[in-house]
Amino acid sequence: MNYAYARVSCKDQRLERQLAAFNDCGIAFDKVFSDKKSGKDFERKSYERLIKKLRQGDLLVIKSIDRLGRNYDCILREWKRITKDIGADVYVLDMPLLNTRSNAQNLIGKFIADIVLQILSFVAENERINIRTRQAEGIKAAKARGVKFGRPKITCPDNFPSVAEAYISRKIRITEALSLTAMKPSSFYRYIKQYARDPV
Repeated sequence: MNYAYARVSCKDQRLERQLAAFNDCGIAFDKVFSDKKSGKDFERKSYERLIKKLRQGDLLVIKSIDRLGRNYDCILREWKRITKDIGADVYVLDMPLLNTRSNAQNLIGKFIADIVLQILSFVAENERINIRTRQAEGIKAAKARGVKFGRPKITCPDNFPSVAEAYISRKIRITEALSLTAMKPSSFYRYIKQYARDPV
């Protein structure tokens, strides 16, 4: 059985390029597993389902080694798990040398594939480290410029104390309280709890 695995790091990133490549290889849509999660480890729901399905003699296709993961040790360990423990084959489309099916009987090909795998795994992890470093530097520079991160702080309207008192004493309902304060329910309830503990 032929399977494929696709991964992107964020929910707003798209899988189309990887899926199109699998389609060109003739892999059925229902045999493609995908995750939208970081490649720092292999704790990914779809990937775990895929591993449970893989059997000896199956083929797993991935677009590039960094789609499998971005942690050097984890990639090597997972490659061994798939090819040695399970007995399935792996084919990396962007690096044809990484095709265990074609290198199975070729000692030199196998040796070269092992070296390429280690190099690409190192590059994948190194890129992840560089991305995190660039993000940290960008955040630090933005903070130095006065950029604020996170949700904007919600301030209570001037009439909140009187509305809170009326709501607590059951003189008005929640719908009226929200209308009077123009607050969202979650914000109103959070501030009501705070107000009940420490009235202004």
